[in-house]
This record gives sequence, C-alpha cells and structure tokens, in this order.
Amino acid sequence: MHISFLIFSAYGMGGTVRTTFNLAEALSEQHDVEVVSVFRYRDRLFFEPGERVRLSSLVDMRRNRPTYEGDDPEHARPAQVFPAADGQYSRHSALTDRRIGAYLRNTEADVVIGTRPGLNVHVARQTRRGPVRLGQEHLTLATHSVRLKRLLRRTYPRLDAVTTVTEADARDYRSTLCLPGVRVEGLPNSVPQPQVSPTDGSGKWVVAAGRLAPAKRYDVLIRAFAEVARERPDWGLRIYGHGREHDKLRKLIDELGLYNHVFLMGSANPIEAEWVKGAVCAVTSSLESFGMTIVEAMRCGLPVVATDCPHGPGEIIRHGEDGLLVPTGDVGAISGALLRLINDEGLRTRMGRAALTASARFDPAHLAARYEDLLTPLVNRRSGTLHRARGSLLGGAYTAREAARSGAGYALRAARR
Repeated sequence: MHISFLIFSAYGMGGTVRTTFNLAEALSEQHDVEVVSVFRYRDRLFFEPGERVRLSSLVDMRRNRPTYEGDDPEHARPAQVFPAADGQYSRHSALTDRRIGAYLRNTEADVVIGTRPGLNVHVARQTRRGPVRLGQEHLTLATHSVRLKRLLRRTYPRLDAVTTVTEADARDYRSTLCLPGVRVEGLPNSVPQPQVSPTDGSGKWVVAAGRLAPAKRYDVLIRAFAEVARERPDWGLRIYGHGREHDKLRKLIDELGLYNHVFLMGSANPIEAEWVKGAVCAVTSSLESFGMTIVEAMRCGLPVVATDCPHGPGEIIRHGEDGLLVPTGDVGAISGALLRLINDEGLRTRMGRAALTASARFDPAHLAARYEDLLTPLVNRRSGTLHRARGSLLGGAYTAREAARSGAGYALRAARR
C-alpha cells in the first residue's frame, strides 16, 4: 500500500509528530509511506521519521529561505476549507487551502490519513476518488467545542475510518457522532523500544515530563511531593518540560521550601536517558487524551503513579500490577501512592519489571500490524468498488493493469512480501 500522512507540521516536537513518525516508520517496513507537512517552520527536524519514509512540505515558513511564503498575499486571506473551529485555524489561509486541496486531488496514495480535525475535514472533502480516507483523533471528543462537534458530525461520514487513541474515546465517537458506515477504532499511540537500558531503580528520583500547562496539574504534584519530602528527604522530584506555567510553579516550589527537592529541568530530547535516572514516574493530569509519558516511562522500566483521569491512564496502567491509579487532584492520595513505592523497594522493582513487559504492546510494530488489519479490507473494498465501476464503463473489460490496482492486486503483493 501507498500510505500518506497529512500533518500540521512535521518539524515540531509534539506528541502527534512523534507518534506519526513512529507509526510511519513501522509501516514503511512493508509499505510505501510518506508524510506531508502542511508547514515547514525549521530547517531541521526534532524527530526522525526513518530513512524509508518520504517527507515533503506544502508551505515554506522559514524566514531565512528564499522560498519563504509567509508574505504571499494569498496567505493573508482566511481559510475557507480548514474549519474555524479547529484551534490551529489562525495558522491556515487561502494558500494552505489551495496547497492541501491540490495535494489531495493529485495524490497517488491508496490511503490518506489526516492527523487533526481540521486536516481530517480536508481529507474528507477534497481527497480524489479512490484512496481510503482515515481521520486520526489525537485529542478527546470531550475537549472539542460544540461548534467543532457539529462540523465533524456533518463531515466525518465522508471518511472510511476514524481512529482514536483510547477505546473510551472511540465509544464516545460512536455514540455521539453517529457515523454510519465509518469504522471507528481505538488504536493507541506507539512508543518504540528505548535505546537505553531500563532503569536499575537505584536513583532516588520521581520523574515527570510534559508541557508545563494547567491540565498537567504539576502544582498538585509539587504539593504532594512536599508531603513526600517530609518523610523521605533523601528523594527528589524532577519535572521535564517547558510552558507558560513555569514561573507559577517556580514560585510554588519556593513558597513550600522545596528548592532542594523539586527541580524544573526544562526540555530534554531524547527523554529516555532522563527516565532511567529515576525510579518512579508521576503523572497528575486532570485530562489526558492518551498518556505518552506513561508509556515512555514504562518502556524504561518505571512504575507509574497516575491520576485516573479521562481517558488514557486507566487503559494503560493495570492498577496494583505495573503502577498505581489515584483520584484526580487528590494531593494525599498522590503522596501516599508515591510513598508506597518509595518505601517498598521490592514492590517498586516488581512493578517496574511488570511495566517494562506490559508496555511492549505499544511497540510501533504491533500498532502497525493493527493499522494494517484496519486498512487492508478498506483498501480492498474501495479497489473492488472502483474496479466494478470501471468495468461497467468499459463494458466489462478487465485489464492486467486494473487487476494490479484491485483488491486481488493488493492480495498478490501481500503474498509476495
């Protein structure tokens, strides 16, 4: 199959970029895969998509390049296809509408995959007849505005499939949007095996990572760790990431007298080398669409203490086996769970080993196989439909070239792999 991913910017460092590249690289083991980035803001990538994955961009926003298009008059006009209800609407324009539309009308891909609601609308409306149209949702339906939900209810029926990163969210899409004929599947994000050895658990550090944003509730984690530090002053907390909450968190650390125990470390890439310096991972979010950091930590052998918030942690962590789930926002419960692992080395070690084993189900190769299981029948069905229509137009003629493009052709190629 020729699979094409459409992404906002492949040159960023967010979770969508990471998981798209992870999946694209895994799929490229058996398929022809490309990633099409709407924007290019930087010369270099934060993450590598793999040597077999082709990467291209539609609009160059690098000011230091003669190909810079930010001053194009068409870019000053508002987008008409990309929906205003999508949070990235202000970045899009008549220029991006035209470039995305041209790509979708001319692509030779068998499958086109959008990676956010606004791009999924483009895929649904503008993809030429033939390719399977799949919309990925990396956020939860509950976080979408009423306006965006109404648009998706009208537009997503044009897709062949929608994937969410949790089964709970897939249920929400099935029940709320009512998408007859559209496959809705919960397929989690993938995380590759780290290039470092798992933690040995000797470092007396609790580690957290992610954007310093209100939803991550690092203020709750810091208050919980104040209780931990009173009982176990030999342990510390490292928080990796950057964001608008930095100054507020820095002030809280000072107010609680934790300047020798809690450290705002800034961003780290790759993060794996930092996970293995710790012994426990902490996630105290009020909302998670998935929980990439939970899986990353588990893949490094850390047990995780996480709030049981919607939607991801409860589908990743098996409470009492490879981590602990606690009520959202409960400082006492968080500190109690952390101390339970800190004070019981045997329990911490057993849970860490269990986390390492359980997290293998999020390996990109495993998720690529699940995507193949979803896409292959859709491609075969779509190819068969087009063949029947073509055969009718040609009076029933069936050429070898058409057979190669049909479901039989895909089955033959699959058998040769």
